[in-house]
Amino acid sequence: MRRFVERHPFGALLIAVAVAIFVWLIFAVWPEWLVDAIGRKKTFVNTLLNGITLAGLYFLVASGFTLVFGLMRNVNLAHGSMYLLGAYIGYEVSEATGSWFLGLAVAFLAIALTGVLLQVLIFRRMEGEDLRQTLVTIGISIIAADLMLAVWTGTTYQFLPPEWLFGAAQLPIVSVIRSSGDAVYIVYPIYRLVVLAVAIAAGIALWLFLNRTRVGMMVRAGVNDREMLAASGVNVQLVFALVFAIGAGLAGMAGVIGGTALSIAPGEDIRYLLASLIVVIVGGLGSVTGAALGALLIGLAEQFGLAYFPTYGVVLTFLIMVVTLAVRPQGIMGGR
Repeated sequence: MRRFVERHPFGALLIAVAVAIFVWLIFAVWPEWLVDAIGRKKTFVNTLLNGITLAGLYFLVASGFTLVFGLMRNVNLAHGSMYLLGAYIGYEVSEATGSWFLGLAVAFLAIALTGVLLQVLIFRRMEGEDLRQTLVTIGISIIAADLMLAVWTGTTYQFLPPEWLFGAAQLPIVSVIRSSGDAVYIVYPIYRLVVLAVAIAAGIALWLFLNRTRVGMMVRAGVNDREMLAASGVNVQLVFALVFAIGAGLAGMAGVIGGTALSIAPGEDIRYLLASLIVVIVGGLGSVTGAALGALLIGLAEQFGLAYFPTYGVVLTFLIMVVTLAVRPQGIMGGR
């Protein structure tokens, strides 16, 4: 941060002013002219929170994708299928046992095992062949989509979180002041706040894993110079299988979390695969921090587009990607 301020003082000043204005918009009581200009404060704050929590969900999916695609350079276009399959598995387990947490754990482990099988049986045989990986995983995603449609049909599923996650929490954000002088505070679903907390915890854990553990250092070393790492006595394939398992398991876990917050239905695999691709492109290949920033930008753009520009809202997401590719092709946090 200090280096950025020293190199770009004017840019840092603009960011500080923008943050100050943003904080004022959230916590201040809006004057009438501002309400007339952009609508009610409640709509703005709810849209903001929806964008941030959606970004948390996108990050959970994209963080696994950035491990596999951005870091290991394995083009796994079946990642969205892993998300949807994890959601279906978690749903079946939670319905059979009555335990949402057991469904979450089984979905993570089952999709992690699926990821290991993909790495051992497919990606290990096509290392460095990006086109073959792309075509094969597209074929796998098509087959997986048809199989899931045959088993779970086209019905939309949604399973309930634990009872203590029901309801809404009152936030310390004033919506309006009544004529009596009483303040009306904004309330927001507890589950969506938990989704955001889980995404933050997962991001911190991934960053520590890659940058502060021996296995993480092995992963980064293996990507840069696999032969040298193998010569030092490290089982490179085992390390890569472990990373693939974590990336796939995160997608399965996100399927349960996302299926609880939104729904489980055919087509969700394509949606989250596309979101993961855009997040990784915008954030930068192989960067967990970049994936978080990319997910935040895409989540906010999608929700504010739906709220304020419903006709052209979908354009905002791709506009961010186009501008990023034009200005910084390696992504916000990507290396050159």
